[in-house]
Amino acid sequence: MKVLVAVKRSVDANVKVRVKSDYSGVDLSNVKMSMNPFDEIAVEEAVRLKEAGIVSEVIAVSCGVAQCQETLRTALAIGADRAVHIESSEELQPLAVAKLLKAIVDKEQPSLVILGKQAIDDDSNQTGQMLAALAGLPQATFASKVVVADGKATVSREVDGGTETLSLKLPAVVTTDLRLNEPRYVTLPNIMKAKKKPLETLRPEDLGVDVTPRLRTLKVREPSKRSAGVKVADVKTLVEKLKAEAKVL
Repeated sequence: MKVLVAVKRSVDANVKVRVKSDYSGVDLSNVKMSMNPFDEIAVEEAVRLKEAGIVSEVIAVSCGVAQCQETLRTALAIGADRAVHIESSEELQPLAVAKLLKAIVDKEQPSLVILGKQAIDDDSNQTGQMLAALAGLPQATFASKVVVADGKATVSREVDGGTETLSLKLPAVVTTDLRLNEPRYVTLPNIMKAKKKPLETLRPEDLGVDVTPRLRTLKVREPSKRSAGVKVADVKTLVEKLKAEAKVL
C-alpha cells in the first residue's frame, strides 16, 4: 500500500508576519520558512501507518520554488521514503496545486492521500477537497483519528455538534486536524539519512498542468489594533459601561 503526502513550505508558525509597504502582500524577505504544521501532522500519520506495517511506501510531494526541497528533506527525515518536487516560480493557488497533485496521483496510484487541512499562510482549506473532486475519490476532512484496515479508512472528525465517524473505501483523500497526532522530533541521524533518499524534480508542463493564477490579490492590510482593556471595580460599573460606552445593552 502506497501513501502520498502533500507538504507546503510556509512562513514559520512562530514568525510575526508583516505587510509590504505597498500593500501588495506579506513581506517574506529574511523570514524563516518551515513545513506547514498541518502537513507535518500528515507526514507523521503516514509514517506511523508504515511503522504499523499497513503501508509499504510513503511519498512526499511539494509544489513551489526550489527551496521547497528543504521542506521535502524534512519530510524524508521524519520517515518518508522518497519525494517529488514540482518546481514552479508561479504563485500556486489551491486549484493549481490540486491539479498538480491529481497528476501525481494518476502517476503513482496511491491507496491513500493525506494532506494538512489548511496552510497557515493563506488559510484557504481548499486543496484537499479540490483534489478529491478532480480525482473522483472519497474524502474525509479535519481527521482527528485514522484507522486503515480491509481496504477501508475509518476516519473520526470533529464537527460543530461533536464527532463524526466516516468509512471510506480506498483509495481516498484525508485532511488532518491538530488532534490527529503529535509529530516526532527529527533527529540528526535521520536528517543525514534524508540527504541520501531519492528526490525527483518535475515541472508543471511535464505533467501537462496549467498553473496560471485565476485570482488576483488587490490589497493586503494588517487588522486594526485593538484598544486596551479596562478593569472595573464591580459588576454595577461593568453594566453601566456596557450600556453607556459599548452600547451593547
